[in-house]
Amino acid sequence: MFLKGVFPIARRILYYDCFSGISGDMNLGAMLDLGVDPDYLRGELKKLDLSGYQLKVYRDQRKGITGTRVEVVVTQHHHASHSHRNFQDIRRIVEESTLSERVKEWSLEIFKKLAEAEAKVHGKSIDEVHFHEVGAVDSIVDVVGAAICREKLEVDKIVFSPIEVGGGFVECAHGRLPIPAPATAELLRGVPITSESISGELTTPTGAAIAVTFAEEFTAKKNFRMLKVGYGIGKRDSEDLPNVLRVFLGEIEEKVSFWEEEQGTVVVETNIDDMSPEVYGYVMEKLFESGALDVYLTPVIMKKNRPATKVSVLCRGEDAEKITDILFRETTTLGVRKYRVERRLMDRKKVAVQTPYGEVEVKLGLLGNRVLKFKPEYEQCQKIARENGLSLDEVYEMVKEVYKCTYRMDF
Repeated sequence: MFLKGVFPIARRILYYDCFSGISGDMNLGAMLDLGVDPDYLRGELKKLDLSGYQLKVYRDQRKGITGTRVEVVVTQHHHASHSHRNFQDIRRIVEESTLSERVKEWSLEIFKKLAEAEAKVHGKSIDEVHFHEVGAVDSIVDVVGAAICREKLEVDKIVFSPIEVGGGFVECAHGRLPIPAPATAELLRGVPITSESISGELTTPTGAAIAVTFAEEFTAKKNFRMLKVGYGIGKRDSEDLPNVLRVFLGEIEEKVSFWEEEQGTVVVETNIDDMSPEVYGYVMEKLFESGALDVYLTPVIMKKNRPATKVSVLCRGEDAEKITDILFRETTTLGVRKYRVERRLMDRKKVAVQTPYGEVEVKLGLLGNRVLKFKPEYEQCQKIARENGLSLDEVYEMVKEVYKCTYRMDF
């Protein structure tokens, strides 16, 4: 029997108020206005193999609203091909960097959505698409910078208002196009938009891609406790409305269970007494590749007092057939059994800490908003231990102390 407790938990939320659209530079301005240190952003961006630019940050104003303006100033003009990178070029730049895995994942998801939209509009495959403005240095900084700032603000949820797109026409590499530009329109399919007869492109493809990648919800309702508001100043100075992206940092209270139930989990298992032990490792790898949540082996005694191994596979109900197929194909079993189980999970979260030997991810287990469990990432700690002649325990203790100093937490 599982005991359940319900606790109120405060979750941090970003609410994007896109009454004047969204672009990559406006988003960066709003993030810095909310408190992300410009020097931190510059330091993280240096992890990319990208040069020939400066990040210019200053206070600016539109229609009496003061906020932060961010400009990427190109200081060194490279060969034109550098401004026409394709998705694979950008993937290489991001994956070969030393940015955190979450920042890489979010950045590549934004670029993938951009590539898919461009490919759809121009009737090409994703690998044939050559980004024009998007492949240039300033757009790469806008996209990767968005992911860096999201990680730094450590929010639990991101919500967007309906997005103002503007009206009229825009000049781009393909000529004069209607607003929203075709790639922007493709990206915003299914998203609530507005167009208040304002002349000009208020939402760019980069801004649209950031929105559809980050947003968990689109709503005009502002149901949160406001902690802070940031203003990202755009490059336009319209007579119609302030060219400003307003982003709220807020807090919502949710009641969560101590244990989080995962529906539809099953165990598929079988007993084997006639298979070489060396095969089990290979079978386990195949099972995990096919969606197994856990695989474990248990020594058992079967009929006629034969020693055997029970192979148990925890998986989602929809993956049970794939798991069964692997057991039939890769082992000597002639039959399996399946039964449903109730699985409950603590709320979990990953954070990164900076040690003298590099960045290490830490897995946290939470009860409500209290951290009860703490575990540094084993593979990263093992690498540090091997490369620096330290014991694994020494590395674990070092990471724990750094975490406690960084987040002011006690265990």
